[in-house]
Amino acid sequence: MRLPYQRLVKRGVEFRQETVLSIDPQSRRVGTDKAAYDADFLVVALGADYDLTATPGFVEGGFEYYSIDGAERLRDELPRFRGGKVLLAVLSIPFKCPPAPYEGILLLHDYLVGRGIRDATQLHVVTPQPAPIPVSPEASQAVERTMAARNIEYTTRRRVYGIDPAGKVAHFKDHDEPYDLFIGIPVHRVPGVLVKAGLTENGWVKVDPLTLATPFPGVYALGDCAETGIPKAGVFAESAARAVADEIAASIRGGRPRPYDGTGLCFVEMGDGQVGRVDVHFRADGRPTAPMLGPGAEYAAEKAQFGAIRRARWFDL
Repeated sequence: MRLPYQRLVKRGVEFRQETVLSIDPQSRRVGTDKAAYDADFLVVALGADYDLTATPGFVEGGFEYYSIDGAERLRDELPRFRGGKVLLAVLSIPFKCPPAPYEGILLLHDYLVGRGIRDATQLHVVTPQPAPIPVSPEASQAVERTMAARNIEYTTRRRVYGIDPAGKVAHFKDHDEPYDLFIGIPVHRVPGVLVKAGLTENGWVKVDPLTLATPFPGVYALGDCAETGIPKAGVFAESAARAVADEIAASIRGGRPRPYDGTGLCFVEMGDGQVGRVDVHFRADGRPTAPMLGPGAEYAAEKAQFGAIRRARWFDL
C-alpha cells in the first residue's frame, strides 16, 4: 500500500519530501539534498533499511515481502510455483513486526490451498528466536498451534547464513537444506547517515528508553532506528512519538511528562480470514503483559478500522 504525501496538510506542520544526507547532533543541523535546517529540537525517525547483501546468495536467488519491490517480485513468482519445498527464514534479529513471518506463511498456506497445490508443498519456517512472539506466550502458542494444524514445520533458535541459488540449498551452521522457493525476512540495518552522525551504539541509535532522548541535548530518536528494548513495529513508533511530543512540550512549558510505557496493540493474521489481537504493555508492573484476544473474524474488521482511522487522521484518506 502506498499513501500519497500530496494531501499531508496539517495546521502548524510544514512537510518537505527530501533526502537526509547529514546530521550534526551537536548543533542539531540537518543537511538534505535540497536544503539545510537548524533545529531547537531534533527528532530522528529514519526507520531501518534492509541489507539483502548481508546474506550470501539472497539477492540472486531469494525473495522477500518487506519492501514494495520485494513484495511485487514475490507476487509475480508465486503463480509460477508448482509445488515443492518453501523455506521461509528470519535471517537476523531484530526485524520489523515479530508476527510477520508467521502471518506470511499462514497466508501462503491459504494461497496454496486455493490453487490446489498445498498437498504438493512442504512449508518450513526457521527463526533465531525462541518463539513467534516472545513477549506473549499466549499468542506464540496460538501461532504454533495454527501452524501445526496446517502441517507447517517450525524450527526455532536456528539461522540461515546463506543460500546457493544454483543448487537451491540453504546453508545452516551445521547442515544444508534444499528448497524450491526461498523467502527471507532480510537483515535490518540502521540508515548509514545515522552511523556517520555518531548517533549509534551496537548498531542502532542509543536512547534513554523512558524519554527516547539521545545523549545529545535536544535530540530524540524513535521508531525502527532507535534501540528501546521494544520490538520494531509501527504501533510502537506511534506511542513513542506521543512520548517524545510530551517531552518536548514539557521542556518548553515545564511539567513532568509520563515516561514512555511501551504500549501498543498488534493484529496477527492467522489465515482463513481469522485475526488475533495482542495488547502489549512492555513496562507493566512486574513484567511485560501481552494477552491475546481471538482469533476471530471480528478482529479482522477491527484491524481494518484501525488502519482506516490512521489513514484519515494522518493523510486525510
